[in-house]
Amino acid sequence: MSTKGSTSPTQRLTRAEQEVQSAAERLNSQVSDALAAVATRQKTQDAADELEATADRLERAARDLAVALRELVEERRIGD
Repeated sequence: MSTKGSTSPTQRLTRAEQEVQSAAERLNSQVSDALAAVATRQKTQDAADELEATADRLERAARDLAVALRELVEERRIGD
């Protein structure tokens, strides 16, 4: 019986799985920050700069998650 894909509470996450989890949490945080920045509806230069910085952070977090997922793919392919 294969346990591939199942997780047990006592099973430790691999480094790649931990990286995916961490990157996903960072991305969720960046999405929340972006939504909060949009909700302020301020039309000042500072607010625009903050929106741009938020977009940059969101883009970086999404890229980090994609990289972490690809590393997990490689880890699992090697494990087969």
